[in-house]
Amino acid sequence: MTAQLIDGTAIARKVRDNVKEEVAKRNAAGKPKPGLATVLVGDRVDSAAYVGMKQKACAELGMNSFHNTLPANATQEQVEDLVKKLNADPTVNGILVQLPLPSHLDEERVLQLINIEKDVDGFSPLNIGRLAQKGREPLFVPCTPYGCIYLLKEVGVKISGANAVVLGRSNIVGMPAALLLVQENATVTIVHSRTQNIADVVRRADILIAAIGRTEMVRGDWIKPGAAVIDVGINGVPVLNPDGTPAISEKTGKPKQKLVGDVNFEEAKEVAGFITPVPGGVGPMTIAMLMANTLRAAQIQFP
Repeated sequence: MTAQLIDGTAIARKVRDNVKEEVAKRNAAGKPKPGLATVLVGDRVDSAAYVGMKQKACAELGMNSFHNTLPANATQEQVEDLVKKLNADPTVNGILVQLPLPSHLDEERVLQLINIEKDVDGFSPLNIGRLAQKGREPLFVPCTPYGCIYLLKEVGVKISGANAVVLGRSNIVGMPAALLLVQENATVTIVHSRTQNIADVVRRADILIAAIGRTEMVRGDWIKPGAAVIDVGINGVPVLNPDGTPAISEKTGKPKQKLVGDVNFEEAKEVAGFITPVPGGVGPMTIAMLMANTLRAAQIQFP
């Protein structure tokens, strides 16, 4: 069998189109545009690229974006003062502090400061705590895990009663993804570096969310026939010429790279029932869900 491809690009476009439509309705009703403030500390190239993508998405959907930069040697007080300022700004509905922060900063303290009604990344301890408690609802859910669950629902995967395995236990993806699956009444196993017989555990999964950050770790024979596979991994690997030598970019003169996930796609697609590609799977959903969260923040603050 060949798995049904879960087209994250197309599904994310639908989410973004809906957000754009709702933003236009708010504007027509004379309500303020939703506004997202991004905070970038330091000069990491990847972080700057991610922030740029978020700003671009805001512009495309008719939302305001406010970019704030601080140097890599910014003090804890400077970062906290900026967050407090954004909390008090009524034009800012959502605050996104781009992670990771430089190692000398206390990330937890910064995230705790963000007003829960502006925590569009869903990383506030209050939002995560609500997610972990039965009968409680967070105002916002972390964007990548939110996107994973949305993809499963969009293609009709039955989550309630399913055996789900989450590969990885990070605060950003693995743990909140597991909590969301529990909310959807799945039976959840979290696999990590101390798990025994990982392949055997994964083989029991009706739903697999792979977010371990290891290139093509999950092989085809790890997959239960018909399972739904959500691959969160983004790993760069060299592109090789037919003779096995690294391919060189004519434009940059550097070795070419391609993106692959934590799942060996070519093997897994012959066993799984549903699978996300890399790229074009979970990635587009992360920004789409951030835009949806920012709209929701504006709706909460200015109904």
